Amino acid sequence: MSTIFDRLRGRRLTGVGTIGLIIVSLVVILAIIGPYISPHDAIQHNLKARYAPLGYTDPEHGTYWLGTDQLGRDILSRIIAGCRVSVIVSIFAVFIAGSIGVSYGLIAGFVGGWLDQVMMRIADALLSIPFIVLVVAISGVVGAGIVTLILILGFTGWVTYARVTRGEVLVAKELDYVIAATVVGQSKVRIMFQHILPNVMSSAVVLAALQVGVTIIAESSLSFLGLGVQPPSVTWGLMLADGRASIGSAWWMTTFPGIAITIVVLGVVFLGDWMRDVLDPRLRGE
Repeated sequence: MSTIFDRLRGRRLTGVGTIGLIIVSLVVILAIIGPYISPHDAIQHNLKARYAPLGYTDPEHGTYWLGTDQLGRDILSRIIAGCRVSVIVSIFAVFIAGSIGVSYGLIAGFVGGWLDQVMMRIADALLSIPFIVLVVAISGVVGAGIVTLILILGFTGWVTYARVTRGEVLVAKELDYVIAATVVGQSKVRIMFQHILPNVMSSAVVLAALQVGVTIIAESSLSFLGLGVQPPSVTWGLMLADGRASIGSAWWMTTFPGIAITIVVLGVVFLGDWMRDVLDPRLRGE
């Protein structure tokens, strides 16, 4: 991992990479300090200011810069609060999926043979299960909420990591120093973790960075459908669901959460693309 960070630190950010880093850094900062800088309480009702337009000023509560929703809650404050949920869900879900997938692919690719075939067929079987069916099943067992959402996204997203890692392991096994380590009698466990795992971590890190954006979209989609985070927690998906019935008269209820999702996902993709350019030896010309 230190080699990965050294490569990232030693390369100058491109224009797209800079934009991505700024967006991602801003989202993380808002997730940390959001409650202290929000102009209003994200869940506080103000029925006198229901469906208030942009810039509406209430004598008692101040200005609602991005308007309010059907309960008079401040849209700007709710967007800031939604950053925390998106960061928590995406980080933990990607960590779970990446840990499972990398370990699974490492074992399958290194051991090979019939075990590799069985493990890959299991992965194929999981891919064949409709995502929405799996979501409903897990939600029915453990209940809807942030923990459920993390578990769903973590335990359904590992197959991609497993496939990528397995392919990288099959290539790494043919490298000269890996073959030499085998010839001199090093243990399989040492070869797997000391020589092969570092070679596949770059691809896993890049994939994890790119999957953060996918996870944010999945979290918003499931919350929109009522299968993810539940009120009074605030997420961008719930904000979209709240505003869909009033999109004609109170367009700001859906427009600004949608813009927030778009900007954050694009920022993650931009940063992930830059990391891929830096960490992929084929793109570096090595």
